[in-house]
Amino acid sequence: QLQASGGGLVQPGGSLRLSCVASGFSFDHFPIAWFRQAPGKEREGVPFISSNDGSTYYTGSVKGRFTISRDRAKNTVYLQMNSLKPEDTAVYYCATDLEPVTTATMWNHWRYDYWGQGTLVTVSS
Repeated sequence: QLQASGGGLVQPGGSLRLSCVASGFSFDHFPIAWFRQAPGKEREGVPFISSNDGSTYYTGSVKGRFTISRDRAKNTVYLQMNSLKPEDTAVYYCATDLEPVTTATMWNHWRYDYWGQGTLVTVSS
């Protein structure tokens, strides 16, 4: 089970940190991704941590602004979001799968079987 939290209202240029806590399994051995979905838009993959070597990947629109990290002791994955823009407004979901996810499919939401409940991020002045 995944539990996401940390969303809220923030002004443009501000920062938020989202958390995703796993229960019942360890994040250590599985791929992890954050997705977001804005109203009327497709669910979009944002960052990804590979289960193979812990490498991280970011979609172009957030590169340099967002950072995904993992705290093994707390079995928690974080998404640090800086320099937020109105277009970052969306419901954010963490996701994982019991099988390795390759970089060829890491942005495909159908590739992940386990999802957190979503947390709303609103960037507005």
